[in-house]
Amino acid sequence: MSTEKGPNFLEEIIAEDIKNGKHQGRVLTRFPPEPNGYLHIGHATSICLNFGLAKQFGGKTNLRFDDTNPEKEETEYVDSIKADIKWLGFEWSNEFYASDYFETLYDYAVKLIEKGLAYVDDSSAEEIAAEKGTPTEPGKESKYRSRSVAENLALFLRMRAGEFKDGEKVLRAKIDMTSPNMLLRDPLMYRIKHVEHHRTGNQWCMYPMYDFAHGQCDSIEQITHSICTLEFEVHRPLYEWFIEKLEIFPSKQYEFARRNLNYTVMSKRKLLQLVNEKHVSGWDDPRMPTVSGLRRRGYTPESIRNFCDLVGIARRENVIDVGLLEYCIREDLNKSADRVMVVMDPVKLIIDNYPEERNEILIGENNPEDLEHKITREIPFCKELFMERDDFMEVPMKKYFRLGPGLMVRLKNAYIIKCESFTKNADGSVVEIHCTYIPESKSGNDTSGMSVKGTIHWVSAKHAVPLELRLYDRLFKVENPQAEDGDFKDYINPKSLEIVSNALAEPSLKNAKTLDKFQFIRKGYFCVDKDSSSEKIIFNRTVSLKDSWSKEQKKNV
Repeated sequence: MSTEKGPNFLEEIIAEDIKNGKHQGRVLTRFPPEPNGYLHIGHATSICLNFGLAKQFGGKTNLRFDDTNPEKEETEYVDSIKADIKWLGFEWSNEFYASDYFETLYDYAVKLIEKGLAYVDDSSAEEIAAEKGTPTEPGKESKYRSRSVAENLALFLRMRAGEFKDGEKVLRAKIDMTSPNMLLRDPLMYRIKHVEHHRTGNQWCMYPMYDFAHGQCDSIEQITHSICTLEFEVHRPLYEWFIEKLEIFPSKQYEFARRNLNYTVMSKRKLLQLVNEKHVSGWDDPRMPTVSGLRRRGYTPESIRNFCDLVGIARRENVIDVGLLEYCIREDLNKSADRVMVVMDPVKLIIDNYPEERNEILIGENNPEDLEHKITREIPFCKELFMERDDFMEVPMKKYFRLGPGLMVRLKNAYIIKCESFTKNADGSVVEIHCTYIPESKSGNDTSGMSVKGTIHWVSAKHAVPLELRLYDRLFKVENPQAEDGDFKDYINPKSLEIVSNALAEPSLKNAKTLDKFQFIRKGYFCVDKDSSSEKIIFNRTVSLKDSWSKEQKKNV
C-alpha cells in the first residue's frame, strides 16, 4: 500500500512559523501525560506526533508530567510512561513536572488576585455548578466575587497554610459569567486537597487545576507549539486568557483529532476498571490497548510508529479499524520474525518404512524474506513425529490437499509421505496415523520426480519441546462498547483468551527469551511471554497470519 501523503496541517503551521521567523525559528514541543495510568495506543499517536514534529523541524521535545491531582497519581505510572516512550524510540530533551512549578504557579495566582482577576469563593461545588448556568443561559455571579484584593490575598495565604478543609474554599478566575464558552465563567484555579503528593509530599494542601497549570507550564518552558487533542479546543480561549493577563511567554495551543480504536476502550478510567475488577491480568495484559500490553503481546516499536504514521493527523475524530494495527505488525514481523514449526493440537504420525534407529538433521530457512542473510537452523527428524490434528481427514473431501487415507503431502523441509492407515481410541478420535515416505523426495535434494499440492508442518516426537500458548483475540465483542446500552464491561469477549496447554515445538525454541518473536508456520506470529520459564515456556499470539484488513482495502480500490 502507498504511504505517500502531503504535509498535515500542523506541519504547514510550523513551516510557516519558521518561514516568518516566529520564536526565532525555534520549535519546542512537549508531551504532558498525567501519571494516573499507563499509556495506551492513543498516547502513542501523540508521542509520535510531538516528538516527530520536533525532529522533523530540528527542534526538541520536553516530557512534562501533569501531576496536579495527587489522589490518582503514582510513581509507578511515571516510571511506566518513561519506559514506554523510550521503547517507542524517542528521547526527551528535558524531564519536567507540573509540581516543579507549584511555587511559580502560586505566584501567578497571587498576581491575578492583585490585578483583581481572581477571587476566593466559599461556595460549595453544588452551588458553583448551579450558578454556572447552561450553554443557552448565562451564569450568575457568586456573592463572593466582590471581595477586595486584600481579603482575597489573605484568604489565599490561609488556604496555602492549611487552615481550611477540603472543599471549603476555592480560587476562581474572574472572567465573564455570561460568556457563551462555559469554561470562561469564572473557572476554578485552585482547590484544597489535603492529600500527599508523590513528589512534594505534604508540602502543599492545595493544587492548581489543569486549565490553570497547563498553559502556564507551557509558557515557563517556552513551548512554541502546544499540541493537544480536539477536546481541548474549547479550553484554548482560557489558555490564552491566562497567558495574556499574566503577560508571560505566549505559548500557542493547537488541536488535532483523537484517534479511537474499535473493539476496545481508550479511557484510562475504564481501563483502570478492567484492571481493578480483574477482567484482565493487569495494565500490561496483552488484550489491553496499552503500550505495555501491546509490547507484551509482541508488537514492535516500528509497527506502532508505522500505525501512527498511516493513521495520520486530522481535525475530525475518527474510529480506526484495529485491522490496520494488525496489518502494521504483520508487515513488520513478516520481515523480521524467524519461522519455526509448532503443533498446537498434536496427533502421532509414524513413518512405517523409516529406519527405527535413524536420526536425521534437516535444514530449515529461518526467514525467507531475509534475502541478505539466509540464516538456517537444524531440525531433527526421526520415525515418529507429531502433526496437526486438523491436517488429517478420515474421509477426505474433494480437492482436499492435506493428509488422509491414500493421500500424499510434503512434510515441511523433509519428505513426501503417503497415508497408509490410522488407528482410533474408544471415543473415536484418531490417535496414530501411519504412512510411508519417499526417500528420494528430500527437500532441497528431491530426485523423485513427484509433485504434491499440500505441505504440512510437524515436530519430531523424540525432540519436541512442550509449550503453553495464549491465543489472544479482541477484548470486546462489539466495535464500540462505550456506545452500547448498559455497562461497557457487559460486552467483554468471553473468548478473548484461549489457552493451549499441550502444544509441541521444534527444539530451536527451547532457549527463546522473553519477547523473542517468531512466526509459527501456518499459525501466526507469537512472542515469548514474561511469565515464561525454563520449566514452562509460554508464548503469546501476537496476531494471526490472515490479513483481513489488507484484503478489505483491496476490495475498496
